[in-house]
Amino acid sequence: MRIYSRKEVLDEAKHLAAMLARTEEIERFKELEVQINKNEKVQQLIARIKRLQKQAVNLQAYNKTEALKKVEAELEKVQDELDEIPLVQEFKEIQMVVNDVLQLVSGTIAREVTNHVIRDTGGDLLKGTTGTELRRNYEDLDKHTADANE
Repeated sequence: MRIYSRKEVLDEAKHLAAMLARTEEIERFKELEVQINKNEKVQQLIARIKRLQKQAVNLQAYNKTEALKKVEAELEKVQDELDEIPLVQEFKEIQMVVNDVLQLVSGTIAREVTNHVIRDTGGDLLKGTTGTELRRNYEDLDKHTADANE
């Protein structure tokens, strides 16, 4: 069994990242981001949302509850207007897909590393226990059995 250096593993991770950056989903995400950045209406709404958010933070800091309610209502209205734009809807959808892909890859790596550790230590994949745990459990069982027989 070959042992890999941390640098080799990180180099492979960078290679995997480059592959992911060229998937259909991420390519579409990049295209939509460019379109969103060029869309004046979207940019105006985003700027307005940011201004309203700053206002809300300031009003909250000074306990201006009535004014805060008005700003929050306006903020919700502008956010709804932004969310109704098809380009924004598609961007949010593809953003969720990209996050799902990244979580899937991350989870797969974590699960496979765990499975390799379990297998390499002679453990039980179905129970999720390493060989070290199994040996310790058997030793404990042997000890309890010996104690019971005394």
